[in-house]
Amino acid sequence: MIEIKQLTKTFGSLVAVNKLDLRIEAGDIFGFIGPNGAGKTTTMRILVTLMEPTFGQAFIDGLDVTKKGKEVRRRVGYMPDFMGVYDDLKVFEYLEFFAAAFGIEYAKRKSIVDGVLELTDLVSKQDALVDSLSRGMQQRLGLARVLIHDPKVLILDEPASGLDPRARIEMRELLRELKRMGKTIMISSHILSELEEICDRIGIIEHGQLVFSGTIEEIRPRLGLQSKVRVRVLGGEDRARELLTALPQIQSVEVIQTAEDRGQKMDNGGPKAEDGGPKTDDGRSLSCGTTLLVTFKENMSADGLIARTLVQGGVDLVSLQPEQLKLDDAFLQLTKGIVH
Repeated sequence: MIEIKQLTKTFGSLVAVNKLDLRIEAGDIFGFIGPNGAGKTTTMRILVTLMEPTFGQAFIDGLDVTKKGKEVRRRVGYMPDFMGVYDDLKVFEYLEFFAAAFGIEYAKRKSIVDGVLELTDLVSKQDALVDSLSRGMQQRLGLARVLIHDPKVLILDEPASGLDPRARIEMRELLRELKRMGKTIMISSHILSELEEICDRIGIIEHGQLVFSGTIEEIRPRLGLQSKVRVRVLGGEDRARELLTALPQIQSVEVIQTAEDRGQKMDNGGPKAEDGGPKTDDGRSLSCGTTLLVTFKENMSADGLIARTLVQGGVDLVSLQPEQLKLDDAFLQLTKGIVH
Protein backbone atom coordinates (compact mmCIF):
# COMPACT_ATOMS: atom_id res chain seq x y z
CA MET A 1 0.00 0.00 0.00
CA ILE A 2 2.92 2.36 0.80
CA GLU A 3 6.28 1.86 -0.87
CA ILE A 4 9.33 4.10 -0.59
CA LYS A 5 12.43 3.63 -2.75
CA GLN A 6 15.73 5.42 -2.08
CA LEU A 7 13.78 8.47 -0.89
CA THR A 8 16.08 11.42 -0.20
CA LYS A 9 15.36 14.98 0.88
CA THR A 10 18.03 17.62 1.40
CA PHE A 11 17.83 21.21 2.60
CA GLY A 12 21.09 22.75 1.47
CA SER A 13 23.82 20.74 3.18
CA LEU A 14 21.34 19.13 5.59
CA VAL A 15 20.21 15.62 4.64
CA ALA A 16 16.79 15.15 6.26
CA VAL A 17 15.97 11.81 4.61
CA ASN A 18 18.77 9.64 3.27
CA LYS A 19 18.05 6.90 0.70
CA LEU A 20 15.08 5.59 2.65
CA ASP A 21 13.56 2.23 1.61
CA LEU A 22 10.32 1.19 3.28
CA ARG A 23 7.24 -0.89 2.55
CA ILE A 24 3.94 -0.90 4.48
CA GLU A 25 1.37 -3.58 3.67
CA ALA A 26 -2.34 -2.87 3.23
CA GLY A 27 -4.31 -3.07 6.47
CA ASP A 28 -1.26 -2.73 8.75
CA ILE A 29 -0.66 -0.23 11.52
CA PHE A 30 2.94 0.85 11.07
CA GLY A 31 4.76 2.72 13.83
CA PHE A 32 7.34 5.23 12.59
CA ILE A 33 9.82 5.94 15.38
CA GLY A 34 12.82 8.21 15.69
CA PRO A 35 14.35 11.06 17.69
CA ASN A 36 13.42 14.66 16.93
CA GLY A 37 14.96 15.64 13.62
CA ALA A 38 15.32 12.04 12.43
CA GLY A 39 13.25 12.63 9.29
CA LYS A 40 9.82 11.27 10.26
CA THR A 41 7.76 14.36 9.52
CA THR A 42 9.69 15.11 6.30
CA THR A 43 8.96 11.58 5.05
CA MET A 44 5.28 11.93 5.91
CA ARG A 45 4.99 15.30 4.17
CA ILE A 46 6.50 13.84 1.01
CA LEU A 47 4.03 10.95 1.12
CA VAL A 48 1.03 13.30 1.35
CA THR A 49 2.39 15.53 -1.50
CA LEU A 50 3.13 18.55 0.70
CA MET A 51 6.82 18.33 -0.15
CA GLU A 52 8.80 16.99 -3.09
CA PRO A 53 11.78 14.68 -2.61
CA THR A 54 15.24 15.64 -3.83
CA PHE A 55 15.32 12.26 -5.48
CA GLY A 56 13.91 8.77 -5.01
CA GLN A 57 10.31 7.61 -5.29
CA ALA A 58 7.29 7.08 -3.07
CA PHE A 59 4.08 5.28 -3.97
CA ILE A 60 0.69 5.07 -2.28
CA ASP A 61 -1.74 2.47 -3.60
CA GLY A 62 0.55 2.12 -6.61
CA LEU A 63 0.50 5.84 -7.43
CA ASP A 64 3.68 7.92 -7.62
CA VAL A 65 3.21 10.76 -5.12
CA THR A 66 5.19 13.23 -7.24
CA LYS A 67 3.34 12.49 -10.49
CA LYS A 68 -0.18 11.60 -9.34
CA GLY A 69 -0.64 14.08 -6.51
CA LYS A 70 -4.36 14.66 -6.97
CA GLU A 71 -5.17 10.95 -7.03
CA VAL A 72 -2.90 10.32 -4.03
CA ARG A 73 -4.62 13.01 -1.96
CA ARG A 74 -7.98 11.33 -2.55
CA ARG A 75 -6.60 8.14 -1.04
CA VAL A 76 -4.77 9.64 1.93
CA GLY A 77 -5.83 11.28 5.18
CA TYR A 78 -3.07 13.31 6.82
CA MET A 79 -3.11 14.52 10.41
CA PRO A 80 -0.12 16.77 11.29
CA ASP A 81 1.30 16.98 14.79
CA PHE A 82 -0.39 20.34 15.33
CA MET A 83 -3.83 20.78 13.83
CA GLY A 84 -5.01 24.21 12.78
CA VAL A 85 -8.58 24.96 13.85
CA TYR A 86 -11.12 27.67 13.17
CA ASP A 87 -12.02 29.02 16.59
CA ASP A 88 -15.35 30.55 15.64
CA LEU A 89 -16.76 27.41 14.00
CA LYS A 90 -18.83 24.72 15.64
CA VAL A 91 -17.62 21.12 15.35
CA PHE A 92 -20.19 20.09 12.72
CA GLU A 93 -19.54 23.31 10.75
CA TYR A 94 -15.83 22.59 10.78
CA LEU A 95 -16.39 19.10 9.38
CA GLU A 96 -18.93 20.29 6.80
CA PHE A 97 -16.41 22.87 5.60
CA PHE A 98 -13.84 20.15 4.92
CA ALA A 99 -16.46 17.91 3.34
CA ALA A 100 -17.15 20.73 0.88
CA ALA A 101 -13.41 21.22 0.34
CA PHE A 102 -13.12 17.55 -0.60
CA GLY A 103 -15.89 18.02 -3.15
CA ILE A 104 -18.48 15.87 -1.40
CA GLU A 105 -21.97 16.56 -2.72
CA TYR A 106 -24.14 18.76 -0.52
CA ALA A 107 -26.86 16.10 -0.22
CA LYS A 108 -24.36 13.58 1.19
CA ARG A 109 -22.44 15.84 3.56
CA LYS A 110 -24.72 15.59 6.58
CA SER A 111 -24.79 11.79 6.64
CA ILE A 112 -21.01 11.62 6.17
CA VAL A 113 -20.37 14.18 8.92
CA ASP A 114 -22.79 12.34 11.22
CA GLY A 115 -20.91 9.11 10.52
CA VAL A 116 -17.45 10.42 11.42
CA LEU A 117 -18.84 12.20 14.49
CA GLU A 118 -20.22 8.88 15.71
CA LEU A 119 -17.03 6.98 14.87
CA THR A 120 -14.86 9.46 16.79
CA ASP A 121 -17.39 9.78 19.65
CA LEU A 122 -17.97 13.49 19.11
CA VAL A 123 -21.74 13.49 18.59
CA SER A 124 -22.32 15.15 21.97
CA LYS A 125 -19.89 17.93 20.99
CA GLN A 126 -21.15 18.68 17.49
CA ASP A 127 -22.62 22.04 18.52
CA ALA A 128 -19.63 23.07 20.62
CA LEU A 129 -17.15 25.64 19.36
CA VAL A 130 -13.92 24.03 18.20
CA ASP A 131 -11.92 26.33 20.46
CA SER A 132 -13.79 25.07 23.52
CA LEU A 133 -12.71 21.45 23.05
CA SER A 134 -10.09 19.79 25.21
CA ARG A 135 -6.80 18.74 23.63
CA GLY A 136 -8.00 15.14 23.43
CA MET A 137 -11.24 16.10 21.72
CA GLN A 138 -9.41 18.36 19.28
CA GLN A 139 -7.20 15.41 18.34
CA ARG A 140 -10.30 13.29 17.75
CA LEU A 141 -11.77 16.09 15.68
CA GLY A 142 -8.56 16.15 13.63
CA LEU A 143 -8.97 12.44 13.00
CA ALA A 144 -12.63 12.96 12.08
CA ARG A 145 -11.52 15.57 9.55
CA VAL A 146 -9.11 13.23 7.78
CA LEU A 147 -11.80 10.53 7.62
CA ILE A 148 -14.32 12.76 5.84
CA HIS A 149 -13.38 11.54 2.35
CA ASP A 150 -12.98 7.89 3.49
CA PRO A 151 -9.28 7.51 2.61
CA LYS A 152 -7.61 4.11 2.29
CA VAL A 153 -4.46 5.34 4.03
CA LEU A 154 -4.08 7.39 7.21
CA ILE A 155 -0.78 9.15 7.92
CA LEU A 156 -0.81 10.45 11.48
CA ASP A 157 2.03 12.54 12.88
CA GLU A 158 2.09 12.33 16.70
CA PRO A 159 -1.71 11.93 17.15
CA ALA A 160 -1.32 11.23 20.89
CA SER A 161 0.89 14.24 21.56
CA GLY A 162 -0.17 16.15 24.66
CA LEU A 163 -3.03 13.80 25.53
CA ASP A 164 -3.81 12.67 29.06
CA PRO A 165 -3.81 8.90 29.82
CA ARG A 166 -7.57 8.50 29.28
CA ALA A 167 -7.48 10.34 25.95
CA ARG A 168 -4.51 8.22 24.81
CA ILE A 169 -6.43 5.03 25.59
CA GLU A 170 -9.43 6.35 23.63
CA MET A 171 -7.17 7.26 20.70
CA ARG A 172 -5.60 3.81 20.75
CA GLU A 173 -9.00 2.11 20.65
CA LEU A 174 -10.09 4.35 17.79
CA LEU A 175 -7.02 3.38 15.78
CA ARG A 176 -7.77 -0.29 16.37
CA GLU A 177 -11.32 0.27 15.09
CA LEU A 178 -9.97 1.98 11.97
CA LYS A 179 -7.70 -1.00 11.36
CA ARG A 180 -10.73 -3.31 11.62
CA MET A 181 -12.34 -1.14 8.95
CA GLY A 182 -9.44 -1.97 6.64
CA LYS A 183 -7.47 1.28 6.86
CA THR A 184 -3.71 1.26 6.41
CA ILE A 185 -2.21 3.47 9.13
CA MET A 186 1.24 5.02 9.38
CA ILE A 187 1.70 6.64 12.77
CA SER A 188 4.61 8.43 14.40
CA SER A 189 4.84 8.76 18.15
CA HIS A 190 7.24 9.24 21.04
CA ILE A 191 4.97 7.18 23.33
CA LEU A 192 6.69 3.94 22.42
CA SER A 193 4.76 1.68 24.82
CA GLU A 194 1.52 2.56 23.05
CA LEU A 195 2.92 1.83 19.60
CA GLU A 196 4.03 -1.51 20.96
CA GLU A 197 0.42 -2.36 21.79
CA ILE A 198 -1.20 -1.46 18.48
CA CYS A 199 1.38 -1.74 15.68
CA ASP A 200 1.81 -4.73 13.39
CA ARG A 201 5.26 -3.53 12.39
CA ILE A 202 7.58 -0.66 13.26
CA GLY A 203 10.32 1.31 11.56
CA ILE A 204 13.09 3.07 13.48
CA ILE A 205 14.74 6.01 11.73
CA GLU A 206 17.82 8.00 12.74
CA HIS A 207 19.61 10.76 10.79
CA GLY A 208 17.22 10.12 7.89
CA GLN A 209 18.18 6.45 7.59
CA LEU A 210 16.10 3.42 8.46
CA VAL A 211 17.96 1.36 11.07
CA PHE A 212 15.23 -1.24 11.56
CA SER A 213 11.93 -2.31 10.01
CA GLY A 214 9.90 -5.31 11.13
CA THR A 215 7.94 -6.72 14.06
CA ILE A 216 8.85 -6.25 17.71
CA GLU A 217 9.99 -9.87 17.97
CA GLU A 218 12.24 -9.48 14.93
CA ILE A 219 14.28 -6.90 16.82
CA ARG A 220 15.57 -9.57 19.23
CA PRO A 221 18.00 -11.36 16.89
CA ARG A 222 19.05 -8.00 15.43
CA LEU A 223 20.19 -6.91 18.88
CA GLY A 224 21.55 -10.32 19.82
CA LEU A 225 19.03 -10.69 22.64
CA GLN A 226 18.02 -14.09 23.98
CA SER A 227 14.45 -15.07 24.74
CA LYS A 228 13.58 -15.14 28.41
CA VAL A 229 10.65 -16.65 30.29
CA ARG A 230 9.52 -16.10 33.87
CA VAL A 231 8.50 -19.44 35.37
CA ARG A 232 6.60 -19.53 38.65
CA VAL A 233 6.63 -22.81 40.58
CA LEU A 234 5.03 -23.85 43.85
CA GLY A 235 7.84 -25.41 45.84
CA GLY A 236 10.50 -27.64 44.35
CA GLU A 237 12.54 -24.76 42.95
CA ASP A 238 15.77 -26.76 43.28
CA ARG A 239 14.23 -29.61 41.30
CA ALA A 240 12.91 -27.12 38.72
CA ARG A 241 16.36 -25.57 38.27
CA GLU A 242 17.92 -29.02 37.90
CA LEU A 243 15.40 -30.09 35.25
CA LEU A 244 15.58 -26.88 33.22
CA THR A 245 19.36 -26.44 33.39
CA ALA A 246 19.73 -29.93 31.90
CA LEU A 247 17.89 -28.91 28.74
CA PRO A 248 20.31 -28.17 25.86
CA GLN A 249 18.19 -25.21 24.68
CA ILE A 250 18.56 -23.34 27.97
CA GLN A 251 21.49 -21.09 28.79
CA SER A 252 20.71 -20.22 32.41
CA VAL A 253 18.12 -20.50 35.17
CA GLU A 254 18.13 -18.07 38.07
CA VAL A 255 15.81 -17.45 41.01
CA ILE A 256 14.50 -13.91 41.06
CA GLN A 257 12.59 -12.20 43.83
CA THR A 258 9.46 -10.47 42.59
CA ALA A 259 7.17 -8.09 44.48
CA GLU A 260 4.78 -11.01 44.77
CA ASP A 261 7.49 -13.20 46.28
CA ARG A 262 8.46 -10.52 48.81
CA GLY A 263 4.82 -10.24 49.89
CA GLN A 264 4.53 -13.93 50.80
CA LYS A 265 3.67 -14.72 54.40
CA MET A 266 5.63 -17.57 55.86
CA ASP A 267 4.36 -20.16 58.34
CA ASN A 268 6.86 -22.54 59.98
CA GLY A 269 9.40 -21.83 57.28
CA GLY A 270 6.99 -22.34 54.37
CA PRO A 271 4.31 -20.42 52.48
CA LYS A 272 1.03 -19.85 54.24
CA ALA A 273 -2.16 -19.74 52.17
CA GLU A 274 -4.03 -16.43 52.32
CA ASP A 275 -7.75 -16.36 52.97
CA GLY A 276 -9.82 -15.91 49.85
CA GLY A 277 -6.99 -16.67 47.41
CA PRO A 278 -6.77 -19.64 45.06
CA LYS A 279 -5.26 -22.77 46.66
CA THR A 280 -3.99 -26.18 45.66
CA ASP A 281 -5.71 -29.37 46.83
CA ASP A 282 -3.47 -29.51 49.89
CA GLY A 283 -4.27 -25.93 50.90
CA ARG A 284 -1.17 -24.13 49.61
CA SER A 285 -1.72 -20.66 48.16
CA LEU A 286 -1.13 -20.27 44.43
CA SER A 287 -0.07 -16.68 45.13
CA CYS A 288 2.99 -18.06 46.91
CA GLY A 289 5.92 -19.76 45.24
CA THR A 290 9.20 -19.02 43.52
CA THR A 291 9.88 -17.25 40.25
CA LEU A 292 12.67 -18.47 37.97
CA LEU A 293 14.07 -16.47 35.07
CA VAL A 294 14.90 -18.88 32.24
CA THR A 295 17.19 -17.65 29.43
CA PHE A 296 17.41 -19.54 26.14
CA LYS A 297 20.59 -19.88 24.10
CA GLU A 298 18.86 -18.63 20.97
CA ASN A 299 15.83 -16.49 20.22
CA MET A 300 13.00 -18.98 20.43
CA SER A 301 9.63 -19.73 21.99
CA ALA A 302 9.68 -22.89 24.10
CA ASP A 303 6.93 -22.45 26.68
CA GLY A 304 5.62 -25.92 25.88
CA LEU A 305 9.04 -27.49 26.44
CA ILE A 306 9.35 -25.85 29.87
CA ALA A 307 5.85 -26.80 30.97
CA ARG A 308 6.22 -30.41 29.81
CA THR A 309 9.61 -30.81 31.50
CA LEU A 310 8.43 -29.45 34.84
CA VAL A 311 5.13 -31.32 34.96
CA GLN A 312 6.77 -34.63 33.99
CA GLY A 313 9.43 -33.95 36.64
CA GLY A 314 6.81 -33.58 39.37
CA VAL A 315 7.11 -29.80 39.87
CA ASP A 316 3.94 -27.76 40.48
CA LEU A 317 3.87 -25.14 37.72
CA VAL A 318 1.88 -21.98 38.50
CA SER A 319 2.55 -19.77 35.47
CA LEU A 320 4.73 -19.06 32.44
CA GLN A 321 5.26 -15.49 31.27
CA PRO A 322 7.59 -14.59 28.38
CA GLU A 323 9.80 -11.56 29.04
CA GLN A 324 8.78 -8.92 26.53
CA LEU A 325 11.40 -6.85 24.76
CA LYS A 326 10.44 -3.26 25.52
CA LEU A 327 10.24 -0.98 22.50
CA ASP A 328 11.92 1.76 24.53
CA ASP A 329 14.97 -0.46 25.09
CA ALA A 330 15.21 -1.43 21.43
CA PHE A 331 14.84 2.20 20.39
CA LEU A 332 17.64 3.32 22.71
CA GLN A 333 20.02 0.62 21.54
CA LEU A 334 19.34 1.10 17.84
CA THR A 335 19.46 4.90 17.85
CA LYS A 336 22.65 5.00 19.91
CA GLY A 337 24.41 3.35 17.01
CA ILE A 338 24.96 0.04 18.78
CA VAL A 339 23.54 -1.72 15.70
CA HIS A 340 24.41 -0.57 12.18
